[in-house]
Formats: sequence, structure tokens, C-alpha cells
Amino acid sequence: MAIQVKHTAIRDVKLIEPRIVSDTHGVSFDSFDQEDFEENVARGYRFLQERHTVYPHNVLCGLHYQIERPQGKLVRVVNGEVVNVAVDLRRWSPAFGRYISTRLSAVNCRQLWIPPGFAHGFLVLSDVAEVLCKTTERGSAEHERTLQWDDPDIAIEWDLNTAPITSKRDSVGTRFSVAEVY
Repeated sequence: MAIQVKHTAIRDVKLIEPRIVSDTHGVSFDSFDQEDFEENVARGYRFLQERHTVYPHNVLCGLHYQIERPQGKLVRVVNGEVVNVAVDLRRWSPAFGRYISTRLSAVNCRQLWIPPGFAHGFLVLSDVAEVLCKTTERGSAEHERTLQWDDPDIAIEWDLNTAPITSKRDSVGTRFSVAEVY
């Protein structure tokens, strides 16, 4: 097995650590293997799209989800560091309305598997961060929803020192109490 899978506080969200080979030539690891993923993380998913984003320090992106054709996401950072957050929007889940957060960076090479049914976002901690996000469904603007990143009902601890930089869309997210959920 080329990966080690760690369970998070929310069922089905998994932290993936690759087996890293380091020598005098540098560092290498398998960033994705479909068989390993299905055997050790989640069965029955295939990735249709991968988005590569580059953001400067203190940008907060999210919390995004698709109400129809919900996306599973496999997230990793190839440059810099982020706090990555997933909020459980599955009404039937014992963790409904709770979140997990973890630091992903180019140094730790970790990935986070977020199954369909979650809102996702991240805050850039480094000067710049490049984030890769594989999705199990294509993005659909008409079905995309944004949850309020600073909703007091969820109370996410973002590691903020100053007000974050957000897009117009992210600055007017919907409160959890009235959001469309699964």
C-alpha cells in the first residue's frame, strides 16, 4: 500500500498520507492510484475533473457544495499551506452541521477525501498556495451553493489573524440554518 489512511472525527472524511521516498535525488511519492483509493479510502468513485487554483495569503475560498450532482473531493496542496475545512450537510448523519479542519501543505503531502454531501473551503496560510481538487462530478454553476464561512452556528476556527480576503460570492454565503442540505 502506497498510502496510509487516517480517519477523522467525521465518518467518511479521510486524511490520506502517501508513502514518501526521500533520497539524495529528492522526494517522490504516488499522488494518486485508483486501486489504492478504492481499496483503502472509498469504493465506487471515479474522478471526472481536477481544478488547480492559485491564491495569495489570507484568501478564504468556500464553503462550496453542489446541491444536485454532489461532488466528492480529493484535495491536496502542491505549493504552500492551507487550513482545509469540510462541513457535514448530510441531514441523516450523526455529524450533521459539524466540521473538520486540517492543514494540508506541500511539505506534509497529505490529501483529504471529502465525500459527497459536504461543503468545502480553505484558508491560505502561506504567501501563496496552489490547491488541486479532484471531483467526482463536474462543476455546475446552477447547482453550486455557498455556505457562510463565518456562520456562528458552525463556528469554524479558521486560524485568522485579520479579516480574510473573499470573493463576492463567498462573502454572501447562506446561513446554515436556512441552507439547502442533503
